[in-house]
Amino acid sequence: MEQISKWMKRSSGVLLPVSSLPSDHGIGSLGDIAYKWIDFLCNAKQSYWQILPLSPTSFGDSPYQSFSAFAGNPYFIELDALRDEGLLKSSDYDGIIWGKHDNYVDYAALYENREKVLFKAFLNFTENNELDDFIDQNDWLSEYGLFMVIKALNDGKSWTEWSEPLRKRNTDELDKIKKEHDDKIRFQAFLQYKFHNQWKSLRNYANERGIQIIGDIPIYVSLDSSDVWANPEMYQLDENNLPGEVSGCPPDSFAADGQLWGNPLYNWDKMKDSGYKWWIKRFEKNFELYDVIRLDHFRGLESYFAIPYGDETAARGVWKQGPGKGFLDAIKENLPDAKIIAEDLGYLTNEVYELLAYSGYPGMKITQYAFDNREAGDYLPYNYGKNSVVYPGTHDNDTLTGWVNTAPADCINDALLYTATPNKNMLPGAMIRLTLQSAPLIAVIPVQDWLGLGSKSRINIPSTVGGNNWRWRLNKKDINNRLAGKIAEMTAIYRRA
Repeated sequence: MEQISKWMKRSSGVLLPVSSLPSDHGIGSLGDIAYKWIDFLCNAKQSYWQILPLSPTSFGDSPYQSFSAFAGNPYFIELDALRDEGLLKSSDYDGIIWGKHDNYVDYAALYENREKVLFKAFLNFTENNELDDFIDQNDWLSEYGLFMVIKALNDGKSWTEWSEPLRKRNTDELDKIKKEHDDKIRFQAFLQYKFHNQWKSLRNYANERGIQIIGDIPIYVSLDSSDVWANPEMYQLDENNLPGEVSGCPPDSFAADGQLWGNPLYNWDKMKDSGYKWWIKRFEKNFELYDVIRLDHFRGLESYFAIPYGDETAARGVWKQGPGKGFLDAIKENLPDAKIIAEDLGYLTNEVYELLAYSGYPGMKITQYAFDNREAGDYLPYNYGKNSVVYPGTHDNDTLTGWVNTAPADCINDALLYTATPNKNMLPGAMIRLTLQSAPLIAVIPVQDWLGLGSKSRINIPSTVGGNNWRWRLNKKDINNRLAGKIAEMTAIYRRA
């Protein structure tokens, strides 16, 4: 008999990154429009809002490459809320050109302007005990603030390029910087304080209206992060604190050279010896942000792909043993009621399936893959179990409309036959119905698919950097009662309301 996670019931949600919310200041934020989005989800009879990691973005603007596994993205801080607190004037930011196109994030404009505006708010901030309490309650924050300040002093260079005393954390050098730049370190704490307060208010608003937030934990952290710099012993690094091997995925029919992510690999033996303390703290922090967590790249817990550091592709990578059941036991012991979704996509083995069954976590199903002959495995919906979360596609897939226009003709013909759809223009809608009517207890539809948007609206193309990756944004006009009604109707038809 299939094991069902006790927290799951038949329901549905919408996938939309916070960065993709509309706003007047260049990127989605935690202001009024985010609250209107929650109201929209309520009107659409949804139970979940799924987002991407809330972390500060670094290399390639990806939320999966961050300066910290614990920090929030200061770009998401709502400027109008700071104005209402008396920390900013509208004139401090309204005249700034935050980007030339409302439908795409201009990260260069944000990088040039956002911190300057936020620093003005910090200068107008009256010190209080709440900020001190926040710092005391978040022991990662002092290292993160110091890391960000040293990075700024080194023109944004990776910590692996800093002088040896800073790279290897010479106590005298660090104490000197702490003394000379205390205000800048405190500014970083202020940013996190404001981000977390704004997010907490938004999440409470969602929860009060029956909306749960599905967040996302990337399995790896960025090499250029405070996590690695402050705790090099927890990673597979050499005497110069450089990795011998890095993360990625093997070649497949979607990426002939594989995927080279470049993250440092964990020293799983060290982490085991500590009782997986860092991971437990990471989960605890993320459950302060989210109701449900999607654990990225679950298969890496069984075995992970290790690629020689410096290689330009993933072709020479090899599989190595992951932490397995011991890791899951530690999480369950410390977080017995945790709501976790296992991202179990990609190259899977019997050992991965066994570990997923041992965890009891729901896995993920992608209906696009059911008809894509480039995807190994049998993803036809009649194979889906209830203890899973089903999507037409995720942030790493093309939109349904884009997929219909670009997938091989035989794949599309197969989908037309399976769904009894007369022409391919109607296929995106049929795929949404197929997703909603399937057995998995939770179905999540990207908002782009509800809107019928094409490939220019996809969030990310794996194995690529730049382009429109992580940049797409929703139009304000699309958060409307007509769309909410359409979603609510289909949600009710398939008994997910």
